[in-house]
Amino acid sequence: MVDTKEIISYVAIILIGIIIAQHMNVVVSGSMEPVFYRGDVVVIEKTDFLGLNEINASDLSVGNIVIYHATWFPDPVIHRIIYKGQDSQGKTYYITKGDNNPVQDPVVVYPDQVEAKVINIGNTPLIIPKIGYITLWIRGL
Repeated sequence: MVDTKEIISYVAIILIGIIIAQHMNVVVSGSMEPVFYRGDVVVIEKTDFLGLNEINASDLSVGNIVIYHATWFPDPVIHRIIYKGQDSQGKTYYITKGDNNPVQDPVVVYPDQVEAKVINIGNTPLIIPKIGYITLWIRGL
């Protein structure tokens, strides 16, 4: 006979694992070196997690590292905000750049494009080194 408490504990473990996994992102390029490297996992806060806004994308600051849906690249991009401004219509926008890239990203980023922000402890991003290589290998990246 199956114990109800045992089933509940298994369900809880699975749910906690899913929630934790949704707050991690594997770095797939070297554009942010030496802050983090390809294969590292960064811990993130999301703009929309199951309907909850963990961060307000309009309140981000210069220096924040964000993951956003780029109009110039097919996959989400993880880069640092280097400038925050307002366009002629008063809409907030960000200029982003990979720390290891020689130039800023080619198109400005609006708050509705921002998916997540990397969590910092002090001034240091929360990173789990190299564990993401498993995911990169499975995905063939």
